[in-house]
Amino acid sequence: MLAPWPVLLNVALRTTVVYLALLAALRLTGTRQLGQMSTFDLVLLLIIANAVQNAMVGPDTSLAGGLVAAGVLITWHRVIDWWRVRSRGAARLLAGEGIMLIHHGKILDTHCRRAVSDVLLAVLEPDGAVSVIRTDELAPGVRPHHRIRAIRRGQ
Repeated sequence: MLAPWPVLLNVALRTTVVYLALLAALRLTGTRQLGQMSTFDLVLLLIIANAVQNAMVGPDTSLAGGLVAAGVLITWHRVIDWWRVRSRGAARLLAGEGIMLIHHGKILDTHCRRAVSDVLLAVLEPDGAVSVIRTDELAPGVRPHHRIRAIRRGQ
């Protein structure tokens, strides 16, 4: 049930390295927020979790090793979240920054041109949310959105 201190410190160090590496990798790949996650993104996340589990705890499968790994993950999450909330630069580094498209009812043309270069379709949903479908997210022959009422020219 208990493991020696050097083994637990090894688990803590391995967990730290895996957490920071995954945080950097997911940020660099532009992973979306959880609410925007597709089935593909969820499957990838589950496979990554399974793949790195052994890298974090190594040969130690004790309860203490698992608790140390969980504690390190929670601690790093809290530290990075604390840093993100207090530093705009850290927030921008970790989550990116949005582009303002409309300000006081006026469309910002230069911002829109920069933001929509890879957008196939954007839909204002009935609940007020905006759904955006990028050109690389749509398989050929698939209808892009199930609730779209097409606006014809001249209407």
